[in-house]
Amino acid sequence: MPVNFRPPSVPLVTVDPYFSIWSAADQLYDDHTRHWTNKRNSMVGMISIDGTVRKFMGKVEMAEDGQFEEPATMEQTSLIVEPLTSTYTFVGAGVELEVHFLTPLLLDDLDLLSRPASYITFRVCSIDGQPHNVSIYFDVSGDCCVNTADQAVVWERKTVGEHIVSMAIGTKDQPILERVGDDTRIDWGYFHVAAPDARKVETVIQSYQVRKQFVETSQISGDDDHNQPRTVVEDPPVMATVIDYGNVEEGWSSNYLVLAYDDIHSVEYFGKSLDAYWRRNGLTFSEMLVLAVEQYEEIQTKSVAFNEQLQRVGKDTGGEKYKDILSLAYRQSIAAHKLVSDENGDVLFLSKENFSNGCIATVDVSYPSIPLYLYYNLELVKGMMRPIFRYAASEDWKFDFAPHDVGTYPKANGQVYGENKLEFQMPIEECGNMLIMAAAVSVFENDANFAKEHWDLLSKWANYLLENGLDPENQLCTDDFAGHLARNANLSIKAIIGIGAYSIMCKMLAETESEERYLKAAKEMASKWEEMARVDNHSKLTFDSESDTWSLKYNLVWDRLFNLHLFPEELAEKEVLFYQEKSNKYGTPLDSRNTYTKADWLVWSASMAEDKDTFEKLIAPLWDLLNESPSRVPFTDWYDTVTGKQVGFQNRSVVGGVFIQLLYPKAD
Repeated sequence: MPVNFRPPSVPLVTVDPYFSIWSAADQLYDDHTRHWTNKRNSMVGMISIDGTVRKFMGKVEMAEDGQFEEPATMEQTSLIVEPLTSTYTFVGAGVELEVHFLTPLLLDDLDLLSRPASYITFRVCSIDGQPHNVSIYFDVSGDCCVNTADQAVVWERKTVGEHIVSMAIGTKDQPILERVGDDTRIDWGYFHVAAPDARKVETVIQSYQVRKQFVETSQISGDDDHNQPRTVVEDPPVMATVIDYGNVEEGWSSNYLVLAYDDIHSVEYFGKSLDAYWRRNGLTFSEMLVLAVEQYEEIQTKSVAFNEQLQRVGKDTGGEKYKDILSLAYRQSIAAHKLVSDENGDVLFLSKENFSNGCIATVDVSYPSIPLYLYYNLELVKGMMRPIFRYAASEDWKFDFAPHDVGTYPKANGQVYGENKLEFQMPIEECGNMLIMAAAVSVFENDANFAKEHWDLLSKWANYLLENGLDPENQLCTDDFAGHLARNANLSIKAIIGIGAYSIMCKMLAETESEERYLKAAKEMASKWEEMARVDNHSKLTFDSESDTWSLKYNLVWDRLFNLHLFPEELAEKEVLFYQEKSNKYGTPLDSRNTYTKADWLVWSASMAEDKDTFEKLIAPLWDLLNESPSRVPFTDWYDTVTGKQVGFQNRSVVGGVFIQLLYPKAD
């Protein structure tokens, strides 16, 4: 199958950390579809052409010891992943089938962004000049709404609006917001499959054996199973649909379904259950489904335009491979968050540290994520920061530096990282992150009022960096997997730029004396940094390490974006040249201690290049990694540059950081 770009895992349904389904196979029919944790979230697609059934998605058999022989498949001829969509094309028996997955995560429309509705569109046409009788089977299994297969589920159907039939499955016990943790799936709320026009679609909720019935007869029959709760491991129920296209000729015939999830309550925020943002004005789930159907054509049109715009900008800014990287990163970054609003109506954009430690609203996860949101919607950056400001201002936070997080997803009730022991905190890291993020919002909005609202905390953190930031003590930074490190040169850069960032906000708030004081201090610290860290053609890992040590100085990128000019221009130029020399097959390692790297920091470092060609050379190995890695997981940001294997982390929001190259025109 000719494929220009083979993602390690393809986003199919990407709404939030729980409502998230992927394909980790080369062909859509090679394996079950899966949650980002790689647990099974089974969807199956089959097509009957003139009475003969072929499969195009998933696996029919769900029993571990099942002996069922999977049906013949259509031939997958293409896969195109764009920012909002993943489109597969298949051919067989004189028919072409296009399966189009769309989650309309448009960052300028927060109601639509938070709406838990995703679309799957099936388009068919004859390609041999002959008419063909076609029907399409699609289902979703009950394992999409449980954390473990031994949980019992129940189901129901209802008509919504005039003609929308909505089938739903959820757990019997409904433990709303009870489960916290990292490698977990939602086990409350209800997964819905909605057919926009029940007059054209046959629907049934039965045992997954109904799949085999369609294989044998091209039909599904019988009523819904009697609703006696049963576990997914026993005999998984599925919500099945059959769309009859009749005789298909040249020219596309199209139908679609809506996949939606009613999570009832989304997060717990300092002791209070909060609903998803789209509910804030009282919209019901049924009303939301009606809107999703009514706005289908409009959403399709907007999504096509957005895909074209972002891909054009990506290609113009960073080349063809950069365009592909952005397309794969876009939905993943957004869907690793949950959008809600607090009691004041302010936006909260809460990240989950996927396959990291499960923390919610982590500062050093937000920091690398922000380029995407600075580019498209600053309100979402503010929404990342508000929980930290609230917690840091409370009596529960005892330190003079910024917190790391506000809990474990989905409960944002206060920091859990390192059991709040001092030795496991990230004092320089988080203070620098918060100051840089606040300054970035101020600069890109050309308004420092958001910073002014939290000025006491920002001032406290700037003073902390002034006293402690130049030569950091033995402590963790965002790359905590590498362990504690004293005299970290890259962390020192973050502190220096954090102080410079504070001076920018002082200037915008007409605090002239403070602006001059902190800018002068930052410049003096940068000069001392040069003396301690620079060697011939690069800078050292730590101030006291040997001259042959090194690290990606990714924090330096903000010196240029903020036009601070604290460090000499030639520092970045030499660093970029050095990174090219140290590059392995799949990119430049994070530092001289190991062969692994971080994808976000790799792109940040590449963005310091003075020309597009050099940027493209530095990020090309990341494209190769995504295209070739044997680790079939959603875009990992931590991998080995020699083997291409995932080291850890997957489906994290930090891939929003790869958008940083787009910020330079805006910053200028």
